[in-house]
Amino acid sequence: MINYPNRKSVNHSKVINYSRRGMSLEEDLNLTNKYYLEVDRAVIYKKPTPITIVDVDYKSRSTAKITEAYFQTPSTTDYNGIYQGLYLDFEAKETSSKTSLVLAMIHPHQLEHMKKILNHKGIAFIIVRFSYYDETYLIFAKDLFEFINSTKRKSIPYSWFKEKGILIPYSYQIKVDYLSVIDSHIVGGKI
Repeated sequence: MINYPNRKSVNHSKVINYSRRGMSLEEDLNLTNKYYLEVDRAVIYKKPTPITIVDVDYKSRSTAKITEAYFQTPSTTDYNGIYQGLYLDFEAKETSSKTSLVLAMIHPHQLEHMKKILNHKGIAFIIVRFSYYDETYLIFAKDLFEFINSTKRKSIPYSWFKEKGILIPYSYQIKVDYLSVIDSHIVGGKI
């Protein structure tokens, strides 16, 4: 308990780290993947969203601007690549909710894609950041599917992430070190 000069008392028993507020999960993952590539640890990229360009404002080559475009097909997941001979494929989601991740944020075609990855012995997962708590979790697709198949809920409670998810360590150099989670599950024989 801290007593401030204006006689306002504040309880700091639960310290929340706000140091990375404003940094999006996608930015952190892109920096992490760049680091993994630079140190030759893994080759993982963000997948481009397939679009068809309809109109371009083309005054000059250096100032060309797409003014109209549409999505060709629904994208699959956000990231894919290879790590130690293993194919990784994952979706990244960020929520400001304190209580849950809305399942509608994960689209049916993305779930179907992750099932296909699992069927072909790849490693599929989602990475979810609860920005309010500044916590990022890795959830393997098989655990996600078990949750979806066992409930009629429209969201995944934060408490479920605390119980079933794996908290991803954060460091200055490696923003979202999800490969450390993959490593621990390879060694533990869980993958």
